[in-house]
Order: sequence, then structure tokens, then C-alpha cells
Amino acid sequence: MTRLKSGPLGGDQQIGALIATGEIALVIFFVDPLTAMPHDVDVKALMRLAIVYDIPMALNKATAESLLKTLG
Repeated sequence: MTRLKSGPLGGDQQIGALIATGEIALVIFFVDPLTAMPHDVDVKALMRLAIVYDIPMALNKATAESLLKTLG
């Protein structure tokens, strides 16, 4: 597990780079769905990369727990 910067500070791009270089097996990316995200475009780009590179991506606790169980 690698902790990266906050999304608005470039964390989305860090994750995207790891996906593009094949250095990542899955993404757990929590967002608060009830607040506006000034970096919404970056989050959508990250989701697009996960889809293109066929990387499992969890956006909530239930999905994250399920993905982690499959690895364990």
C-alpha cells in the first residue's frame, strides 16, 4: 500500500502515472460524494485510466473491502 498526495495536490496524477506504467494492481480512491470536487476532471481522468488499463478501482468502503479480500 502506498499513500500519495491529496487529489488537489497532484495525487490523482500520481495514481494515473502508476496505472500507466503498470506499477499498480488496484486503486482505492475515496471521495466525499456530498461535497463539490474542484478537481472533478482529474478524478474522471483517473477513472478513465483505470478502465482503459483494466485496473480494479474502489470508490467506497464496501468495494475496497471486497477487492482486498480477493488479494488476501
